[in-house]
Amino acid sequence: VIVLTVLAAGPVRVLDYQLNRRWLYLFNPDLVWFAQNVLDRIAGQAVCLPVLAAVAITLAYRRRSWRPIGFALATEAAFYIGVGGLKVLLARPSTTLHDPRFFQGGLLDFGDRGISYPSGHSSEAILIYGATVYLIAHYSGASQRVVHGLSWVVAAIAMNSVVVSFLLGWHWITDLVGGLIAGGLFLRILTTLDQRLLDRERRKTFLAATL
Repeated sequence: VIVLTVLAAGPVRVLDYQLNRRWLYLFNPDLVWFAQNVLDRIAGQAVCLPVLAAVAITLAYRRRSWRPIGFALATEAAFYIGVGGLKVLLARPSTTLHDPRFFQGGLLDFGDRGISYPSGHSSEAILIYGATVYLIAHYSGASQRVVHGLSWVVAAIAMNSVVVSFLLGWHWITDLVGGLIAGGLFLRILTTLDQRLLDRERRKTFLAATL
């Protein structure tokens, strides 16, 4: 995240500007509506959050444990506080303002157009859907084959988010790559903490059983 941010703020900034076009409008405007209203929304909160919530609630009920719901809530908090915090802190204008420099935008001055980096949709694709697969992998009886297949689905959703936003000209390319990396970072933090808590509980249960 740090390396990409430094590159995006410096030498790659020119490349960001050169690559930014509304490519889909230029080559196939008939697909714009479908890209905006169907493909782009797959990684949005209106779709990914209900998926995560449904999986977390179902697994919590089956396991008689609040842990899956707690993990889902922590995931959503990581998105808003972690990714959202980076967006507000770095204050990068969106492509519509034609300025890829950091600290030139801002939520108060430009609203959503002033907090472009990292991309929220590409972050959600990795973080929210990745958290869903993690819950299925560790709190259900799903086979490794199923988990592996779902992981590929997450990768496809993430790629869709990047390609659609880029073709529509909604984000600088480093916004999208940065979103993937930021989403992966917070997902790794959450899963590592959850695994440590699970291991601690298992050790306590084992010690109690031996005593």
